[in-house]
Amino acid sequence: MEQQNGNGTIGAVLVVGGGIGGIQTSLDLAESGYYVYLVERTPSIGGVMAQLDKTFPTNDCSMCILSPKLVECGRHLNIELLTYSEVLDIEGRPGNFTVSVKKKAKFVDGTKCTGCGLCAQGCPVTMRNEYDQGLVERKAIYTPFLQSVPNTYVIDRREDRSCKAACSDACPIHMNIQGYARLIASGKLKEAYDLIRRTNPLPIVCGRVCYAPCEKACNRGQLDEPIAIRELKRFVTDQIDIDAIEVPEITRNGRKIAIIGSGPAGLAAAHDLALAGYDVTIFEALPQPGGMLRVGIPEYRLPKDVLKKEIDYIKRLGVELKTNARIGEEIQLESVRKSHQAVFIATGAHAGTRLDIPGGDSPEVMNAIDFLWAANMGEEVKLGKKVAVIGGGNTAVDAARVARRLGSEVKVIYRRSRDEMPATASEVRGAEEEGVEMAFLTNPIRIITEGGKVSKMGCVRMELGEPDASGRRRPVPVAGSEFMVDVDTVITALGQASILDFALESAIEISRGGTIVTDEALASSLEGVFAGGDVVSGPSIVIEAIAAGKKAARSIDEYLRGETPSSKEDKRQLEKLSEAEVTALRQTVPSRDRVPMRESDPDERIRSFEEVEQGYSVSEAREEAARCLASQIEGCFQCHECAERCTAKAIDYEMQDECLELNVGAIVFAPGYDLFDPSVQYELGYRKYPNVVDSIEFERILSATGPYKGTLLRPSDLAPPQRIAFIQCVGSRDPSHDRPYCSSVCCTYAIKEAVIAKEHSTVPLDVTIFFMDIRTHGKDFDKYYERAKKESGISFVRSKVYSIEAGDSAGDLLVRFAAEDGTVMTERFSMVVLSVGFQSSPELVELAKKGGIQLNPYGFCQTQPFLPMATSRPGIFVCGAFSAPKDIPETVVQASGAAGEISALLAPARGTLTRTKEYPPERDISGEEPRIGVFICHCGVNIGAYVDVPRVAEYAKTLPNVAYAERNLFTCSQDTQEKIK
Repeated sequence: MEQQNGNGTIGAVLVVGGGIGGIQTSLDLAESGYYVYLVERTPSIGGVMAQLDKTFPTNDCSMCILSPKLVECGRHLNIELLTYSEVLDIEGRPGNFTVSVKKKAKFVDGTKCTGCGLCAQGCPVTMRNEYDQGLVERKAIYTPFLQSVPNTYVIDRREDRSCKAACSDACPIHMNIQGYARLIASGKLKEAYDLIRRTNPLPIVCGRVCYAPCEKACNRGQLDEPIAIRELKRFVTDQIDIDAIEVPEITRNGRKIAIIGSGPAGLAAAHDLALAGYDVTIFEALPQPGGMLRVGIPEYRLPKDVLKKEIDYIKRLGVELKTNARIGEEIQLESVRKSHQAVFIATGAHAGTRLDIPGGDSPEVMNAIDFLWAANMGEEVKLGKKVAVIGGGNTAVDAARVARRLGSEVKVIYRRSRDEMPATASEVRGAEEEGVEMAFLTNPIRIITEGGKVSKMGCVRMELGEPDASGRRRPVPVAGSEFMVDVDTVITALGQASILDFALESAIEISRGGTIVTDEALASSLEGVFAGGDVVSGPSIVIEAIAAGKKAARSIDEYLRGETPSSKEDKRQLEKLSEAEVTALRQTVPSRDRVPMRESDPDERIRSFEEVEQGYSVSEAREEAARCLASQIEGCFQCHECAERCTAKAIDYEMQDECLELNVGAIVFAPGYDLFDPSVQYELGYRKYPNVVDSIEFERILSATGPYKGTLLRPSDLAPPQRIAFIQCVGSRDPSHDRPYCSSVCCTYAIKEAVIAKEHSTVPLDVTIFFMDIRTHGKDFDKYYERAKKESGISFVRSKVYSIEAGDSAGDLLVRFAAEDGTVMTERFSMVVLSVGFQSSPELVELAKKGGIQLNPYGFCQTQPFLPMATSRPGIFVCGAFSAPKDIPETVVQASGAAGEISALLAPARGTLTRTKEYPPERDISGEEPRIGVFICHCGVNIGAYVDVPRVAEYAKTLPNVAYAERNLFTCSQDTQEKIK
């Protein structure tokens, strides 16, 4: 919003800082007709005053004074609040500045958020509560305090490369792995399950058989060992009774989808399409559903009753599942197309690759797919005593372990080394524990039969040569290394292929590799027919098939809604931590071994098909989940719990930071101050002893809205303290720390806190203030000091405090000091409060650089002589403690003064502003020497004043045609304006 006259002066103002100074300046300017941008780096305006319990010297409630101003500032039509924002750059001249402001993403839509707080109730992340100075915690989604303005929640997300979700990036369906690990560590198991299911339609299956590509990308693996991601998922699904979970309400759209194949791709697509409202029918050729999950994975890894629970849940979503329904025989693909609006082919790869060597067609040679199919379907399988399994993948290892359970001696023949073996290391280790022999760098060349049966297998030793197309070193035979292996059964696991006769009959394009050709959206060459999983990619792992099923569901939904199916591939760049980052992490993250998964004894487990892995206990799972590096970093990890609870649908995880270009005529810096960090004075015990607190922490302890609800308790044991010591001048009047200046208000606020402490204590309380000298310069401040001594019984001891040490295990403290006469003494106290001084912060120094304004040697804004609001750069003004330490009343007066200066500067922009030369002495009703004042005169609008506001107000009341309004503002006529001149 911009008001501008012919000479380019803009009638809008930027106020930086949402404390009481910035609020007062904004209100004065807004009431004078200027548009104000109020920029505050935190999510709410209010500043330090919002944290105070009472204000001196009246001991009025701080929030009672501040709240009306907060509300008015938030509602004023001439004030635009830019909270959670920061100034990036300032360019221009007085009357016409261009300011770049970064408005940080809150991830909550302020136009929708009602401030109900339901989101925070479900958030599992607890963080340091800045408003309560870390005495208690807040959630990752929060408002700073109850009366926050704006009363919009904010999600605290902090970027840290060590907790970048490389695991989620590597997961084909990009599960929120950090999220459910954090929830498990917090003991929120149902929430963890819900988060897993939000992405994964087959969580029980993946918790047992996923080969976990996420673990290979886990950043923790660069420190010691990756997080046991699969095992944690399995733990959660073990704790939840899926049969008792209610399915969501689904609005049906009446459209029908056919899915051919009930493996992981088909089930995943059915799940997502059913949730989207489609009527889904799965056609499965086998007598039982599950595809390769049912017939290709042994029961000791994936129990069939567990798989049944997963499939039953999908059926409860409304999915119809027809078994013994092979497409291409009694049911033709064309008839399925006619009765459904779309078809998804997910028939997997159920054909094994033949062993092409002499004797490879012997009856005792079988492929692993057929062998596992028969074993899993409960059919009788005849094996000899000595079994050779040829291959190095997971199917080969599965076949070997099944054969071992059927009583055979088993040897796996693999032509490469262990390092090149594609099978999962844990599966290979399990097989070896069960007595399976591994013959690496070995290749079969012929099978010998005797009496019509296999008796031996000729093999040759191999060595690794140059890399092949896959990047692995090509195995080559070693001359003269042939040898014989006694064997009576051979199981080949050399690859898998899809059976696509029905697709060929329908003229669907098939690749030379025997897979269905699709575009990037998984659409085949036949209109309305999509395909995915092994039938498109070739043999892969379960989670890849699930990803294909989910992608097909999205494409089909887009297709049927008349949209062009999205071809965008959600593949993410995986980045390893650098050596420097890993080294830095090692300094802060202690090494912790991965919690091992308990397994049944190898000698016992080969006697049956009982599940080998026994799962984590609750304590084991929480311990392992806590190893996640994201648990070391504060902030939101997008568990979506808040989004689930938000009835207003205000959560927006995709919200981005926004950069604004603002045109203003003037700028006011009112960013406040930082408190001195007393931990640098190690002798005072701050952060070493919990009962040593600083003054703002003590304010929160005293406050009715604070962590202890207004009851005076000490942090260590929440017991009421009986003796409290206040130490004055901590961090100010101290040349050794380059802070020789007085912070102005420490003496008085310590007196205030001492008085209020006595009022809030539930036991008799003794308070001593250790000081160098008392400086109570201000209206009635000295009287306040005297009342504290006489009426409240506060003890004042002029002294030099040397140290604060632990008194005993009860949490008491020993204060060692030199009294005024030089005597060194030690006294015991229950609690110590450090009256810390004000200081400028690095953020304020950076802000000054952006504004191009000068600072004094102590980091405060350098103002011009006799112009306490004018900075070194014309058009930029300052008020409050950014120019020097000061109290609230002085800050408010200076804030109104800055507004007055700006009104004078920007008068041409309005054409109605004028400035008086001095306060008319003949109208000084007090009879005292008059003070200089500036009127803000808007013809027919408002008149106000600064420097001596009450006295100017009294003078204005004596003028004719002046009507009183709030905050000493008046409506006046042109006639009256001329008289004021």
